[in-house]
Amino acid sequence: MTRVTAIHADITTLDVDAIVNAANSAMRGGGGVDGAIHRAGGPAVLADCVARFPDGLATGDAGWTTAGDLPARWIIHTVGPNRHAGQTDRALLVSCYRRSLEVAAEIGARDVAFPLVGAGIYGWSKEDSIAAALEAVDSSSTAVEHVLLVGYDASTTRQIEVALADR
Repeated sequence: MTRVTAIHADITTLDVDAIVNAANSAMRGGGGVDGAIHRAGGPAVLADCVARFPDGLATGDAGWTTAGDLPARWIIHTVGPNRHAGQTDRALLVSCYRRSLEVAAEIGARDVAFPLVGAGIYGWSKEDSIAAALEAVDSSSTAVEHVLLVGYDASTTRQIEVALADR
């Protein structure tokens, strides 16, 4: 069974096999966690995105690149559904986590750190994103041993901890 823990951290500082990036479909960097990961990872991340994803990535899908200058070994990029653009199918949000776990298993990642996908500018609530993450982990048979759900502030981390306790 995959262990899930909450952590209050800057995802770009974590020394894990893989971190997950809440990317946009163009796969060329952006704002929020996407921008932070691209800035911290350096130009190698964008170069690998351009090479691997010349046409971008579909909503709900995931793929990996180098982590560049980050302490993690890989970045798993996933494109969350944008509620503000009418993408309100919760299954797409769950798919982001599920596909990221599948990609992690394919590349041999044993510990993976996730931000709350979709819970920023894409308009999903933190509760929805946490629930989608736990649903994906609980319904997946994955070789990933440890999932870290990263809260960018203490309040978010506490929400994750409460959800884990109620699991």
